Amino acid sequence: GTTMSTLKIDVRSLAGSLTDAVQAMETGHAQPPRYSFSSAQALMRTLGGKRFDLIQALAGAGAVTIREAARRVDRDVKAVHGDVQVLLACGVLDKTADGKIEFPYDAVHVDFLLKAA
Repeated sequence: GTTMSTLKIDVRSLAGSLTDAVQAMETGHAQPPRYSFSSAQALMRTLGGKRFDLIQALAGAGAVTIREAARRVDRDVKAVHGDVQVLLACGVLDKTADGKIEFPYDAVHVDFLLKAA
């Protein structure tokens, strides 16, 4: 379809995530796709720096090979492969049946607040 899909990435407690899931089940409303980290540190550790560039390069690109992904971010295939494994493991990227990788959204919205400790 032509509707743009955006993955929302945010920081929230597990309890908050569960509350939302329960509400969604009770109301029957589909929640927009969302990926939550337990802390800003965890978010930055997983998505920070070059991995975020990778997600950006893959947004709206459809399924690509790791080699193509590496070419888009102008990095070594081995280095990109390592990042891709992490992003696949946490569910941000998908692997297609033919072994390509895909970020199945058009955009990413990252939403977090850094508070004083």
